[in-house]
Amino acid sequence: MTRLILVLGDQLSDDLPALRAADPAADLVVMAEVMEEGTYVPHHPQKIALILAAMRKFARRLQERGFRVAYSRLDDPETGPSIGAELLRRAEETGAREVIATRPGDWRLIAALEALPLPVRFLPDDRFLCPAEEFARWAEGRKQLRMEWFYREMRRRTGLLMEGGEPAGGKWNFDAENRKPAAPDLLRPRPLRFEPDAEVRAVLDLVEARFPRHFGRLRPFHWPTDRAEALLALDHFIRESLPRFGDEQDAMLADDPFLSHALLSSSMNLGLLGPMEVCRRAETEWREGRAPLNAVEGFIRQILGWREYVRGIWALSGPDYMRSNGLGHSAALPPLYWGRPTQMACLSTAVAQTRDLAYAHHIQRLMVTGNFALLAGVDPAEVHEWYLSVYIDALEWVEAPNTIGMSQFADHGLLGSKPYVSSGAYIDRMSDYCRGCAYAVKDRTGPRACPFNLLYWHFLNRHRARFERNPRMVQMYRTWDRMEETHRTRVLTEAEAFLGRLHAGEPV
Repeated sequence: MTRLILVLGDQLSDDLPALRAADPAADLVVMAEVMEEGTYVPHHPQKIALILAAMRKFARRLQERGFRVAYSRLDDPETGPSIGAELLRRAEETGAREVIATRPGDWRLIAALEALPLPVRFLPDDRFLCPAEEFARWAEGRKQLRMEWFYREMRRRTGLLMEGGEPAGGKWNFDAENRKPAAPDLLRPRPLRFEPDAEVRAVLDLVEARFPRHFGRLRPFHWPTDRAEALLALDHFIRESLPRFGDEQDAMLADDPFLSHALLSSSMNLGLLGPMEVCRRAETEWREGRAPLNAVEGFIRQILGWREYVRGIWALSGPDYMRSNGLGHSAALPPLYWGRPTQMACLSTAVAQTRDLAYAHHIQRLMVTGNFALLAGVDPAEVHEWYLSVYIDALEWVEAPNTIGMSQFADHGLLGSKPYVSSGAYIDRMSDYCRGCAYAVKDRTGPRACPFNLLYWHFLNRHRARFERNPRMVQMYRTWDRMEETHRTRVLTEAEAFLGRLHAGEPV
């Protein structure tokens, strides 16, 4: 009896559990480009193009391995509107009575598959280094689920950067060495760029025709779309940029969006690269003396620590997590996030870069766009939808905890011990954005006062009952209380006026 083997667009791995369970001679692999997956949020055109191109190449790879593949293209008039519709169509064609699927990383899609009038057997996605069940066991009974303790456990479990049971270099992390600003450097290596082949060009034309109103520029498009290209991108990063990664990982430059970042997250999240092979490659560079420990540890922590941690939080928390709103924020997402002009140079730069590249690194996301949304009291569900829409690597399992928990502190402190908010001083210290800004980062009040300066104190004041006893925030409240009352009143009045203009849709 034929079974349907579902392979999704972010499951493009040769060792996918559903493929391991398949009988190539009898079962039918189902892959489908459907409009619902491109429009449930308005995904960036480059993101849609990347997934469709990678799916088409992976389907051909499966056929070369001997699998029978039923592939539905978006422009085929017979293709249904959803994954579920395509599974039912293939079941009717073949008489299949069961679907085998690797559990998706999207609660919306899990619910849709569970609702089908066709049995779906989910297999755990074991491409992660910490199975969801193991994360749940680690979390059980803990008052706080802090990433640092999880990361140390993962280091011990995998042996990465360990020496005789102790962390390499005598420390678990080297954050203190990885918070440096960067300077323009014409000799800084650039990420590897891949010119679209005929298959990718055809996908770009299709996306251009079918998703003309989605935010973001489709071309130029240079992302790796198959495993061979992803391996080349990995090799290039390891050889050229990893040694500088630690020093520059938190820095921001207006004219250098990539600095020494890897740009491998999209390849990893689609399944073209495995997390352990990436970590081992980085570890080898340190052990062979080609990259410093602070760079390698910082890079591995983002994968072994943070990536695995947020996936565990997502799996543990369930579908209601996306509706979390622990601070009761309800403002609409300002139009500047969709490209409306703003005089704030940092936001203008970060949003324009996102529009053009479908990419921004973690500090741009956390301390510029995320920080501003949190200070402005934006509904975290709208912030979540924006991040899920606009970034090339944004899949629900990784994006939602980063946004709802890390960025917006909407999960009641499940993920983070404090909200990641700052005044303009942090952005000025870590970037060159403030130099050409219409606002003055040193001004605390007045017509040119940096909005981050006003909104930072406004945020702390309106959430005082929630945070004033937080050990990591006590000092900020003491600083606020030491200010003259007339100054505090002026800050709050000007912040209210700014928020009024912002939420009324006026240019800021």
